[in-house]
Amino acid sequence: MRLFEPLYRRVLALSAHPQAERYLAALSFAESSFFPIPPDVMLAPMCLAERHRAWRFAATTTVMSLLGGVAGYAIGYFLIDMIEPWLRSSGSYDSYLRVRDWFAVWGVWAVFVAGFSPIPYKLFTIAAGATVLNIPGFLLASLIGRGARFFLVAGLIVAGGDRMAAGLQQHVERIGWAVVVIAVLLGSYFVLRQ
Repeated sequence: MRLFEPLYRRVLALSAHPQAERYLAALSFAESSFFPIPPDVMLAPMCLAERHRAWRFAATTTVMSLLGGVAGYAIGYFLIDMIEPWLRSSGSYDSYLRVRDWFAVWGVWAVFVAGFSPIPYKLFTIAAGATVLNIPGFLLASLIGRGARFFLVAGLIVAGGDRMAAGLQQHVERIGWAVVVIAVLLGSYFVLRQ
């Protein structure tokens, strides 16, 4: 089943759109507070298409993701009572409770790990607001975790050049499924540790 190759081709086409950087900014903001698709799927092809602007794209993604994280924090702080029924009905409530427990044990380090990893970052931003996690620590951990992730993506693309572009296109299906497996394994590991 070829799932990732058609998606990759669509995103690559979108990355060449004149408004691509605005779309990337909007996706980065939304993913940190409520949207399920990570900005990496747009950042990587944009860096491939215009490698001379890769660092700018990584910076845009980082800043907008941080601002989206602040929005997620505000959602958790001001609206947790209102969204709690939705968390329960969507099946995300247990994950939300686990994240709250992780904050009790690891504090802002949990935000840093979530910011860098494929774990859904939005759960951490909302839970951070709901638990009134230290705001300066939250911002710093988010900035470092998200920035490291997005600048790593841009750096790998810049360093890999045309070979990276060809390899990514040739192996996108395997890479996509590998990322899914890694995300499931990481999620399972954290769930079983509780």
